[in-house]
Amino acid sequence: QVQLVESGGGLVQEGGSLRLSCAASGRTFSSYAMGWFRQAPGKEREFVGGISRTGARTYYADSVKGRFTISRDNAKNTVYLQMSTLKPEDTAVYYCAADPRFRPTQDMGNISLYEYWGQGTQVTVSS
Repeated sequence: QVQLVESGGGLVQEGGSLRLSCAASGRTFSSYAMGWFRQAPGKEREFVGGISRTGARTYYADSVKGRFTISRDNAKNTVYLQMSTLKPEDTAVYYCAADPRFRPTQDMGNISLYEYWGQGTQVTVSS
């Protein structure tokens, strides 16, 4: 089992940047593919980006492609989400999640495959 704790959320102006972190504890972090998801008020939780166990593969939702970058540091048991050119529609609670199994890249966006979740961190983008 792995425990996940997100941090780095906050209030930022449109066009600004934020970097979210997700620190993991428990079983070996490098055994997990990691994903970032978000949930806006009144909406379903949606996929943002995913990264494979080694970091060699990444996958993004079309809505954030070119603006967000996911990375990981297995030595620090941490996955990051660098968010740039933020828009008001990026406002949401952001969650990291861990998937213990190998998946093809195109399956990284499948929310049902992630077994462990953090508590979330709020990101608010003002216009």
